[in-house]
Amino acid sequence: MAELSTIARPYAGALFETARASGEGLDRWLDSVDELAALMSHPQVAQVVADPKLDDAQVADLLLGMLKQPLPAMAANFLKLLVANQRLTALPEVAIQFRRLKNQAEGVADCLIETAYPLSDGEVAELVAALAKRFGSKLRPTVKVNPALIGGVRIAVGDQVLDNSVRARLNQMQTALTA
Repeated sequence: MAELSTIARPYAGALFETARASGEGLDRWLDSVDELAALMSHPQVAQVVADPKLDDAQVADLLLGMLKQPLPAMAANFLKLLVANQRLTALPEVAIQFRRLKNQAEGVADCLIETAYPLSDGEVAELVAALAKRFGSKLRPTVKVNPALIGGVRIAVGDQVLDNSVRARLNQMQTALTA
């Protein structure tokens, strides 16, 4: 959805600059944005905030009331701006782009490691160290077990994917045999 990405980019950039200027930790801001994005990803919440009977202040108060932690004042103003501009649907994409900006500023990249079987902490650390050299940045790993891979590992860093799983190899063999 390129349009949503285009809409979210200036909002994420403005929020990131505001977060950096606030002197508060970027992690707190990211947690707040992620929580708002999770709220807006919930179909029932999206349906309620889209109700035309609610005015902007009611929608903002409703969302602020659903949060586990209170937002920083500037983040609450940001939410009110999104409500006023009818851009709440862009919140999940704003959160994604905010995370990218934060990672870029810190020289870190998120890394998704999928394996067919659970890895020990030592194996994960060894794999992350090797991947950090390959990608030239510090990696923040998330490990998921995906039995459908059959064996091997699938790694995603940003938009780059390294798929060395048995499932991928079988798919390549099937393609070669049927071509």
